[in-house]
Amino acid sequence: MKKNKIGLLYSTPITLWLVIFFFIPMFIVFICSFLKKDTYGGVQFQLALENFRIFTTKAFYNIVVDTLYISVLVTIFTVLLAVPTAYYIARSKYKRELLFLIIIPFWTNFLIRIYAWMSILGTEGIVNNLLLKFGIIDEPLKMLYNTSAIVIISVYTSLPFAILPLYAVVEKFDFSLIEAARDLGATNREAFFKIFLPNIRGGILTAVIFTFIPALGSYAIPSLVGGPDVNMLGSTIARYLTKVRDWPTASIMSSALILATLLILLLTTFIKKIIDKREGKEEGNNE
Repeated sequence: MKKNKIGLLYSTPITLWLVIFFFIPMFIVFICSFLKKDTYGGVQFQLALENFRIFTTKAFYNIVVDTLYISVLVTIFTVLLAVPTAYYIARSKYKRELLFLIIIPFWTNFLIRIYAWMSILGTEGIVNNLLLKFGIIDEPLKMLYNTSAIVIISVYTSLPFAILPLYAVVEKFDFSLIEAARDLGATNREAFFKIFLPNIRGGILTAVIFTFIPALGSYAIPSLVGGPDVNMLGSTIARYLTKVRDWPTASIMSSALILATLLILLLTTFIKKIIDKREGKEEGNNE
């Protein structure tokens, strides 16, 4: 009984934190979805189911498609960069120094990093100035306020979240398996794809989750570098809150985004359990 009481005592602060700052705000957002919008923002406590008509509009589906497209691109490029980076760090004798370099960006404000990229990719930025100086281009390239800018900056901000969980898995990998595969006639490519990647799939799945879910709800990056032609759910929700002042519609989209995120988490948890079971069976068979 004493152990149970101690465990309850330890879990009480985090439980209160989740209830106050997570579940209650989510409940408020969900309730606002069913209320009527006020003229100058906020809501009127009247039931208004017509708010859900937004799900039948073509504009909403275009936003969803754009959000999914950009989020998938960001996830693919991030994981493709994170896997070899984690591999190199795990095999390097300078692991601490390299991990320190990966963590350093967390010490800088998120918005400052975005504005730094804007100064790099701008028409008068570092990249365009170098290309003009060496005569590679005749006029500045438009690298901001488009989908490419969102993807580039999102990949940069997501990389640490993908590299760290991948490194944790890669470091535990037995690299003698790759050497054994080579001794048995496998090429470097075959050893990488058939031995290395299947054994770090749990880390890859975690990296995908840590990249894809934040990209779905991204607000600052699309708002600052996306331009008027690129609409994502995060920036659209913010626009409905601040400019359109339609809180119920913003709440509906927020609720839909939260539900989609929960479904993705449940799906990935289910997939991870299957992977863990298979790995357990494989280890049992090997023994």
